Amino acid sequence: MRIVLLGPPGAGKGTQARRLTDSTGMKHLSTGDILRAEVVAGSELGLLAKGFMDKGDYVPDSHIIAMIQQYIDEPTGVLLDGFPRTVVQAEALDKTLNEAGTPIDKVVHMSVDADELVKRLAGRAVCMNCQTPYNLDSQPPVKAGNCDICGGEVVARDDDKPEAVKNRMKVYQELTAPVLDYYKARGGVVEIVATGSPDSVFEKLTQAIGSAE
Repeated sequence: MRIVLLGPPGAGKGTQARRLTDSTGMKHLSTGDILRAEVVAGSELGLLAKGFMDKGDYVPDSHIIAMIQQYIDEPTGVLLDGFPRTVVQAEALDKTLNEAGTPIDKVVHMSVDADELVKRLAGRAVCMNCQTPYNLDSQPPVKAGNCDICGGEVVARDDDKPEAVKNRMKVYQELTAPVLDYYKARGGVVEIVATGSPDSVFEKLTQAIGSAE
C-alpha cells in the first residue's frame, strides 16, 4: 500500500505518520527527516540541502526524486510524508509507481487553520541525534534540552524560526498547494481537519484511510 499525506507545515503529518507506521508496519518515508539526517552526517546531499532548508526553501526536485526512488519499493508499504511537494514530483512519482505496477492507493489531506499552524511551528524542536520531534509549548522533553529517548540535544530547527516559517508558508502556497489540486483532479482525495488532540486526529486519519479502501 502507498499512502500520501498532504498538508501545510505544522499540520502534524510527521507525528501521525509515525503513529500510523507503528499500527500498520508500513515504512514511514519522511523526506524532511532523511534530509536532516544527511545534514547532520555532513553528506554531499546534506550540504547541498542545508542551504535551501535553512531559508525555508525546498530542495530541488531532481535530488528528492532520486532519493525517494531508493525507498519506494518497500514490501510492507510506504507512507509518504513531505513528498510530493510539487506537481513535477507528483508526476514523477506517478510515473515511477505506475511503471512498477504499484500506484498510489490513497491521498489524505490534513488541513489546519493558518493561525494555528504558526503557533505550532513556533514551538517545534527536534532531537539532533535521533530526530524525535517535540513542541516546547505543548509537548516538551522531560528534561529541558535533552531528548527523552536518547538523551541527545533538543533544539529548535532552523527552518522553524519565524523568518523561515513565513517563507515556508509562502513556498507551500506557491508549490505544494497545486499538488492537492493535481490529486483532486484524479479523484480519491480524502480530507480531514487536523485539529484537536493527537489521539483525535489519529482517529480521523485511520477512519479516512479506511473509508478510502
